[in-house]
Amino acid sequence: MDQQKLKELVSDMSLTEKINQLLQVTSGFFVNEAELTGPIRENGITEESISEAGSIIGLLGAKKYKEIQDAYIEKHPHKIPLLIMLDVINGFRTIFPIPLAQGATFEPELSKKCAKIAAKESAVSGVHVTFAPMVDLVRDARWGRVMESTGEDTKLNSDFAAAMVEGFQGNHVGEEYKIAACVKHFAAYGAPTAGREYNTVELSENTLRGYYLPAYEAAIKAGVEMVMTSFNTLNGVPATGNQWLMRDVLRDEMKFDGVLISDWAAIEELIYHGYAKDRKAAAGLAMNAGVDIDMMTGIYSQNLVSLIEDGTVKEEILDEAVLRILQLKNKLGLFENPYKDADEEKEKEVILCEEHRQVSLEAAEKSFVLLKNEGILPLNKKEKVALIGPFVHEKEIYGTWSMLGRPEDTVSIANAAEKYRVDYELTFAKGCDILGEEDIDLIPEVHGKAMKLENQETLLKEAVEAAKNADKVILALGEHRRMSGEAASRAELTLPKVQERLLHAIYEVNPNIGVVLFTGRPLDLRLVSEKSKAILNVWMPGTEGGNAILNVLTGKVSPSGKLPMSFPYCVGQVPVHYNEYFTGRPYDPKSDGKEYRSNYRDIPNSPLYPFGYGLSYAKFQYSDLKLSKDTMQEGETLEACIKIKNEGEYSGTETVQLYIRDCVGSVVRPRKELKAYQKVDLKPGEVKCVTFKITEEMLQFCKADLTFGSEKGEFHVFIGTDSNTQEYVSFELI
Repeated sequence: MDQQKLKELVSDMSLTEKINQLLQVTSGFFVNEAELTGPIRENGITEESISEAGSIIGLLGAKKYKEIQDAYIEKHPHKIPLLIMLDVINGFRTIFPIPLAQGATFEPELSKKCAKIAAKESAVSGVHVTFAPMVDLVRDARWGRVMESTGEDTKLNSDFAAAMVEGFQGNHVGEEYKIAACVKHFAAYGAPTAGREYNTVELSENTLRGYYLPAYEAAIKAGVEMVMTSFNTLNGVPATGNQWLMRDVLRDEMKFDGVLISDWAAIEELIYHGYAKDRKAAAGLAMNAGVDIDMMTGIYSQNLVSLIEDGTVKEEILDEAVLRILQLKNKLGLFENPYKDADEEKEKEVILCEEHRQVSLEAAEKSFVLLKNEGILPLNKKEKVALIGPFVHEKEIYGTWSMLGRPEDTVSIANAAEKYRVDYELTFAKGCDILGEEDIDLIPEVHGKAMKLENQETLLKEAVEAAKNADKVILALGEHRRMSGEAASRAELTLPKVQERLLHAIYEVNPNIGVVLFTGRPLDLRLVSEKSKAILNVWMPGTEGGNAILNVLTGKVSPSGKLPMSFPYCVGQVPVHYNEYFTGRPYDPKSDGKEYRSNYRDIPNSPLYPFGYGLSYAKFQYSDLKLSKDTMQEGETLEACIKIKNEGEYSGTETVQLYIRDCVGSVVRPRKELKAYQKVDLKPGEVKCVTFKITEEMLQFCKADLTFGSEKGEFHVFIGTDSNTQEYVSFELI
């Protein structure tokens, strides 16, 4: 359908019909004719509004979706098809590592491949839109939703944002097996005060523009079809009613012309913020801010008629919103084929196929970060190895937002270890449950009540005996999958107490411990580091997690992941990030005393493990950092190169990272910023030169006047294995 016909369609629709296109409800209203209770009716959701609702959220499968689409179109006055949306975050049924883990790969193209597979499995199941990627910059590990982001760095987030959008959408969402992406949450949702979910955000506009907005803009430049509003305030105004943010910044500056959807009930929350006096006022504020779809409140359906009649909202604004929704449906090809790719037979063929599982395996292997290794890993053949811990047999290792992940589809450590019994003498012991009685509050109460705990003393005794008889212990510890994610903020970032007791007990009888750590966020690992000789952080690795873990533990694969987010020394540091400012009294632990410097008296300033950090079984040595010239003019480029040698016994992949420091600016500049990265494969003894091009664009930043550009002066170039690299060379922009 061409643009003119779409406009004619909008003109021919009744006022209520147009308003109902803006309503999104759950799929439950279309299954078994879910009862409309009193509170739901009072919320503005009625049989009429549901029958004309423009979109639904929820999973049903291809067969049921087709039935719903047929029934909906049959009743609809203009035969307009439904949009069907779902949270497909890190996989549909084939689950990939959580997004934070994908950030650890430093390989956006791999995430693009994962998103492409997720789109295919979703599309054949009837899904048209996914609420992903989440590109919120995160610096505070207390916030549970750090697991959905790719970390603390602006460039890394931007690169992954674009790659994931391209993976979901392809060249055009109307193509076979493509779905529309929805970038979220606009804007700065990842900076809640105190790391507390749904809290306010306090950022200067310079910080907002310089660090938090670029990833959203990268997704928009990649063609993302939808943007979701965030729950938080900016400058005291809730995002969902913020005209400056949504119209001036998103629409006018970033040139976004797609659909803007509220987060769940976010329009109604304008009331609870104290920004709208009632539901009618909230509807007017959100509509005038440019929010096209109301997710699950009925506020638009209930109030827009009167708001248009009294002139608070112009009907032209409504028409624009409806047109954007119809344009997306048209791009997806739904007017010609309302089912798009939904196909029951394809579901059986595509979902969890071997090809998809292999990509899940590759992504998991590349996401693992080796934080410590004192001769424990890789395991040697014929060693007696005790695999101990609550995660040895655990199959729910796929993260909170893996809504369709199933234990029966997932490979545990114990499953994967079976095929290694020929070469390794392995024993297994659980040791403890993931959570003990004192830890139940760490997950939502409803899940805690349902948990059945075993006798912890019996489990501990069995584990201690297994450890006594082993040469090495691999201790599988970590967060319960529901301890991170939405509504999972934590003030303490340590392991559950029952797991700490297990660690202490095993250490007393066998200190040759390697920890395999499952987590959805950075944790305080001081105790783990003190009591272990190796730490392999495997995040929440997904469907093929167990196979990937055993491949790395045994040396079949050398770990290559790098931290996309700093692991704090303790929670007192957070928010902590590598690209901080110097301050007027910077602290140098090598030369300064503690007094009258920016430091803590009781802990280091530096995180326990910094951004970009990650070891390998290979041993990489950097040398001979050089620049092609020491001056640069606008429009020119220069080259930075460095030699890397593998001095170890194992082949490995290193992620070489280039950071730049702008020494003086019209606003203070960070200590360093990631500007480029490359992966290099090296065999034992091999030497390679890695070269980066430095452009003037890489020197640009948000200046004092809030415009982007570079400023003349001195720059330092660092190339190394992580953000803590100290050696640099200098050039001048003239």
